[in-house]
Amino acid sequence: MKHENEHNHHNFAELLRSNGLKATPHRLRVLNEITQKDAAISQPDLEKKLGKEIDRVTLYRILASFEEKGLVHKIFDLNGTATYAICSDHCSENHHHDQHVHFICSVCNSVYCLAEITVPKVSLPTNFTLHSIAINAVGLCANCQKKV
Repeated sequence: MKHENEHNHHNFAELLRSNGLKATPHRLRVLNEITQKDAAISQPDLEKKLGKEIDRVTLYRILASFEEKGLVHKIFDLNGTATYAICSDHCSENHHHDQHVHFICSVCNSVYCLAEITVPKVSLPTNFTLHSIAINAVGLCANCQKKV
């Protein structure tokens, strides 16, 4: 089992170990921050939240290793900034199965995973290999909708 809705450091430590990663304080802290809100989080926002606790290069390496191991998936917001969200239980090392729609708010630029809306199967011609599909819906999130 990759993760559950109820995250804690013990579950994170087991999640890391089961994916061949050491449960370091920095990795645990990053996982904790990624799961604190219902939207994906960008590296710049993570840097702000972590302050001087984790330097930019270390954070980049942690996120890259999480993505490689299938712990997080990357979604680009409307500004082209990479944001990160926890993967589904079906993801594995170098093979993401987070084939769902992402909603991007045109006001606050928050990115939400809409896991219940799956991407249709794509049939490719012979000798074509599919690596990923990205379908983004753009509009107003619930918070920005209230402000209108």
